[in-house]
Amino acid sequence: MSQDPASQPVSAEASAAPSTSKAMRMLMIGTPIALLLLGGVWFVNRNHVSTDDAQVDGHLVPVSSRVYGSVERVLVEDNQAVKAGDPLVAIDPRDIQARLDQAKAALAQAKAQVEGAKAELERGKVAFQQARGSDQETAKANLDARKASLDKARMDVQRMKPLAEREEISAQQFDGTRTQADVADGEWRAAQQRLASLQREADIRKVAVSAAEARLTSALAQVDAARANQDGLELQLSYTKILAPVEGVVTRRFVEQGQTIQPGQGLLTLIPLHRTWVTANFKETQIARMRPGQEVEIKVDMTGSTLKGRVDSIAGSTGSRMSLLPPENAVGNFVKVVQRIPVKIRIDDAEAGKVVLRPGMNVEATVILK
Repeated sequence: MSQDPASQPVSAEASAAPSTSKAMRMLMIGTPIALLLLGGVWFVNRNHVSTDDAQVDGHLVPVSSRVYGSVERVLVEDNQAVKAGDPLVAIDPRDIQARLDQAKAALAQAKAQVEGAKAELERGKVAFQQARGSDQETAKANLDARKASLDKARMDVQRMKPLAEREEISAQQFDGTRTQADVADGEWRAAQQRLASLQREADIRKVAVSAAEARLTSALAQVDAARANQDGLELQLSYTKILAPVEGVVTRRFVEQGQTIQPGQGLLTLIPLHRTWVTANFKETQIARMRPGQEVEIKVDMTGSTLKGRVDSIAGSTGSRMSLLPPENAVGNFVKVVQRIPVKIRIDDAEAGKVVLRPGMNVEATVILK
């Protein structure tokens, strides 16, 4: 029995109708779900900004020599962990030790000169006090006595002279009285000279005391200079033992045993792995609502783990402005490019021990904008 050809299209349309209605039902059901999911994603992500342009940063502590010398021993190797105060490099101390011994001898000699200057000053003071004190008082008393004798002798001459003119006394007696007056006058003048001599000597002794004080001051200054030289050499001697300034890992060791090094020459670098942070470069359009203290999720590429942290600070300029060759837009080659601003992120102390982060490692940072 043959089938009517006219009925075939009707059957095809009849079979396609259920499929179309099923697709419409799926579309009507799926569209709200998709919109709901997209809305949920938007609602969650509206308070989150992320960037994969983020790296771990840390302090690079260069260790250099502070004295000239030959390396006696190198006590560490590359990638070795050290603690603060651990010895790193030992420099031959013999040259500095010899100069230190000379400085100690110079200090002892300067101290001896100080003692000599003090003794000389004391002698000068005693001589000055004696010249200005008892000797001058004795000379003044002697001068007064001689002046009294002279006055008496002159009065005797004046009383004897009328008697001698009337020949009531002999010429010999009168001559003896005048001789006594002349002797008294000479003794008085000698006493005056003695007092003046003692006064000049006192002045000389005073100048000598001042000179002794100056020599003592100079000797004390030499002691200070010698002591400072000794202290400096002792400090340099301590620099021959180079110690780790911080706890960290030895990196880029340049020094070798027997090498002659100069002050300021780099020997190695220490990286304190326990003091790392994250520098995330966010687009300028992402930081409008970003503030210090906001929570951050840090995904570590090495392990895939996620750490907790907080925004520490936001840089004062874009990264391109602080580069070695900042852009110069005034020359006419301006092309607007979305700039990135470095954001410093501190890892929570409780999270820092979960994984060892090394400077330069890549991470992904997501800031929760609350």
